[in-house]
Amino acid sequence: MIFLSILIFILAMSLRYFQTQITPIFFTRIAALAFIYSGVLTFNALHIQSIGSGIGIYSGLFQVTYYSLFFETFLYVVGAIILLSWPLFNSHSSFNILNSSSSGSKDSILNTANSLNITKDLDFLNKNENSVNRAGGALEFRTSITTSKESREYSLIALFSSLGGSLLLSSGDLLSMYLSIELQSFGLYILATLYRESGSATSAGLKYFLLGGLSSCLILLGLALVYAFTGLTSFESLYSLLSVLSISHSSVLGLSSLVTDIDTLSLGSLTNTPLLLNGSLNEGEETLSLITTSLAERENISQGISLGLILIVVGFLFKIAGAPFHNWAPDVYDESPTNVTIWLTIMPKLSIILLLLELEMGISFNISQPLIAESSGSLTSLFDSSLPVNMTNGGMAENFLGESTSVLLKNIFLLSALLSLIVGTVVGLAQIRIKRLLAYSTVSHIGFLLLALGISTEQATESLLFYLIQYTITNLNTFFILLAFGYIINSLISSTYINSDIKFIFNLKGQFLSNPILSLSLAVSLLSMAGIPPLIGFFGKQSVLYSAIGNGYYFMAFLAIVVSVISASYYLRIIRELHSDSEKHTSETGSITMSESDVKTIERRSTLLNFDNSESSFVSHISLKDGVAANYTYLSLTNTHAFIIAFLTLSILFYVLKPSIILNSAILSTLSLFYF
Repeated sequence: MIFLSILIFILAMSLRYFQTQITPIFFTRIAALAFIYSGVLTFNALHIQSIGSGIGIYSGLFQVTYYSLFFETFLYVVGAIILLSWPLFNSHSSFNILNSSSSGSKDSILNTANSLNITKDLDFLNKNENSVNRAGGALEFRTSITTSKESREYSLIALFSSLGGSLLLSSGDLLSMYLSIELQSFGLYILATLYRESGSATSAGLKYFLLGGLSSCLILLGLALVYAFTGLTSFESLYSLLSVLSISHSSVLGLSSLVTDIDTLSLGSLTNTPLLLNGSLNEGEETLSLITTSLAERENISQGISLGLILIVVGFLFKIAGAPFHNWAPDVYDESPTNVTIWLTIMPKLSIILLLLELEMGISFNISQPLIAESSGSLTSLFDSSLPVNMTNGGMAENFLGESTSVLLKNIFLLSALLSLIVGTVVGLAQIRIKRLLAYSTVSHIGFLLLALGISTEQATESLLFYLIQYTITNLNTFFILLAFGYIINSLISSTYINSDIKFIFNLKGQFLSNPILSLSLAVSLLSMAGIPPLIGFFGKQSVLYSAIGNGYYFMAFLAIVVSVISASYYLRIIRELHSDSEKHTSETGSITMSESDVKTIERRSTLLNFDNSESSFVSHISLKDGVAANYTYLSLTNTHAFIIAFLTLSILFYVLKPSIILNSAILSTLSLFYF
């Protein structure tokens, strides 16, 4: 459905009729409906019982599971919500008549307005005969522009990026994984430079492209190493190979004596053994050869796989801004438009973390249950469970090569979690720009997610999925509220793109007196991020900490508690600015600073204000022989935007009253990973 929507959007945007007759707001709404419909179709597929542990499609490049279907649905719903964050444009135009002799000529005024492009509704003059004061006066009219023209491009690129994210969740092969992550990443690079007239947005997009390209190179190098050492690209084949490598060397020596007598077994029983992949005798013989090969060769293969997986994981840590690979995130988040920052903060992290979880679980689960079961000095034959082979003891005491790969990945996740918790908290204390502060807050949240990912038990997986869902809800609400504040405070715009972003923390000073509901909603979201009970963020951190303590990670749990307490200080600093008293609030757009009363007056009045010379660069004033024409545009908050903020705030605030929906979703997703 997403792919079909992309094709329709490309066709519609290439035809001139749709460009002139369909306003950008319709493209945004249609894209949101495409997301919702795709989510409904994906959710409906959960009722297909034949999915079981997964269905391979496109020759095994993708594997559809209950786990992937559920989070694809969640991804589409979040994408639809983000698309509804664009504001409405309201354009006001005026023609002040100075020359009384020409004041009655509608044709002259009409031509002037048309040449200045100060209105698109030129029929207004024909409908309002008394709009011109013959003694000298003003002609005023209003045209409502639905939204920014960039929203049309934003919708198409968002569909492309979401397609890459959904394919990434269903990837069953290294090739499909790389193509999916690149499809998602290229959409993000273009989104960061969406406002081509903004120097800061262009700079952010360039930084993101260069460092994102570096991370993609690391992922591609890791894929090449894995393929060079194994000749495999399928996830299932790699899991089976690591399971074989987890067999201890003494067990291999015992199996070698068993293989010498393999011809005593019948082919009928041999083809039914678990060792033979897809029932193929040739592949079974190759696996037997791998099992009985020398320890040096097996160690060489294991080291090659480990090095490749390290590079792949490091590349993914770059893309989710996990420390120490987070340096690009504060600059890109701060310089990008807030509409784009929402997408960068949530969507790529959802798909990549869920993919890393699936890879980690696949490797750990197959190594914990190898093809050969060892216990107390006996080897259970692969060919028949009733054929015991006596072994010398000590099989479990030797180093398992496959297990070293799993332990290495866990250590990488735990080390990155440690650095993310420290860096995201300590560096965030010194920030005065609000989006940079939220970027470091995101790094700290990534630390909690990586901590649960590194533990990789059933309880930790459940806490990871729950934390990821609550992180998405809380971050989404926070950025939606920041957008709403920007549309209200910096409502008057002076450029062709939306430049109403809240940049500094002090821009929110005293907003509780002007916008109490929005201020309280932002306070609830920030307190949830800090982990204050009984908000949803508290239960997310509690579940991660409980799983860490239960599995013996006492130092990491203690560190996570300390940084949570410290990080609460910069959340409280924003809340303090919101509720502090201020006699004058400022609204910065371009180089013009206006008082709050001026902004409110502009929003509420439909007539042109008498701007002085200091504001002449802010609102277009053009002197003509017959008068002065002026044009200005301001933003307004949509009802849908306000409803989303209300719904998300109530979900955060009253989660404790009905926790079963999110908890059951996390539990069922975890069970599908472990038992299907």
